[in-house]
Amino acid sequence: MKNTIGNNITMTLFGESHGSAIGAVLDGVPSGIKVNMDHIQAQMEKRKAKGNISTSRKEADEVEILSGVKDGYTEGTPIAILVRNTNVRKEDYNAMKNIPRPSHADYSGHMKYLGYEDQSGGGHFSGRLTAPIVACGAILMDMLEEKGIHIQTHIKMLHGIEDRDFENIEEDMKYLSTCDFAVLDDTKKDEMLKEIENARSQQDSVGGILETMIVGVGAGIGEPTFDTVEGELSKAMFSIGGIKGVEF
Repeated sequence: MKNTIGNNITMTLFGESHGSAIGAVLDGVPSGIKVNMDHIQAQMEKRKAKGNISTSRKEADEVEILSGVKDGYTEGTPIAILVRNTNVRKEDYNAMKNIPRPSHADYSGHMKYLGYEDQSGGGHFSGRLTAPIVACGAILMDMLEEKGIHIQTHIKMLHGIEDRDFENIEEDMKYLSTCDFAVLDDTKKDEMLKEIENARSQQDSVGGILETMIVGVGAGIGEPTFDTVEGELSKAMFSIGGIKGVEF
């Protein structure tokens, strides 16, 4: 039973949705890497719930670095990251303690941990655990950008509404880095938001497709058969509960 991903650099997650805090330990990061707290918090802001289109739970999502960083640079030792939970309402889930929700990990988690798990809000299986992943990702994004590797994502399609394709990649990626609602064609934003709100009014939800562009990666990365780049990225992507398919 482990909660760690990675080889040269590893990330271990801890915490539960309605516990006192969630976080991660990022190990294997070399010393001397600049850690930009403003960039980390900017990425956390993008993850935050906004308006009526996402969870009603509001959290400050302020990142604390407990170890591994000194004077704004990595020490080379494990980086411990903490995100405190402030909107904790375990009692809201008492009535559903023995009622597993469809498409959630309630039942499988109960069978795996024999009833000792904290089931409130999904516990350790909650989407809340993506917060420390975002914080770790922000640190590693800065590392990659120093090597000329850039990553950006947009909403390619939402319930039949399609965004345009990447055209001028450099300009498009720079534009997406500033977006809270990541679409390349700004005229599609209102259409998508309306579709989400319509579904919400019917107590439903909609799916879609995200498209990620990664530029600057050299040839020859990854292993030939089992630990390919596509295989490793797919493994990481499927750690997000809402992901049901990956295409390259």
